[in-house]
Amino acid sequence: MRRTLLVFVGFLIFGNTTRGQDMPAGDFSVNYSYFRAGGHGGANLHGGSVSGAANVNSWLGIAGDYGVYHFQPSFSGGVNIHTFTVGPRISLRRGRVTPFGQVLVGGFHGLGTNGFAMSAGGGLDVKLSPFVSIRMAQVEYVALRAQGDTLNCARVSAGIVFRFGGR
Repeated sequence: MRRTLLVFVGFLIFGNTTRGQDMPAGDFSVNYSYFRAGGHGGANLHGGSVSGAANVNSWLGIAGDYGVYHFQPSFSGGVNIHTFTVGPRISLRRGRVTPFGQVLVGGFHGLGTNGFAMSAGGGLDVKLSPFVSIRMAQVEYVALRAQGDTLNCARVSAGIVFRFGGR
């Protein structure tokens, strides 16, 4: 009975992986990112991010993201913020367009300190070929927390996605 139950649960979890050959085993993206650190009176930073995801099935993946953002005020030295996060990504794979949502947690370095980072948001990938997609937009809320304070931020990115290992 236990073995039958395990096989049944396995089919439920992994059954969608055989539905269509459009699901890549994973992807890697390179993006330009605009990063707004803080609300009114905050700073506009520009930079880039790279991310990768390994797909568990047709709708669930584990994503990792590393971003670097820079601000150069005219009156002082530059400011750099590095974020490194990981977490689940949910994707809706239908035809050429793949919307996705994700919640990632990790850390950051910058502003003279290290701390906790969390991002929540989503994006839209448009498939150009079996191996290349364009990330039309990725919009996220980012929280940077250190020394008891939280800096509320926003990130908007666009770039190119390389897909590999079709299933």
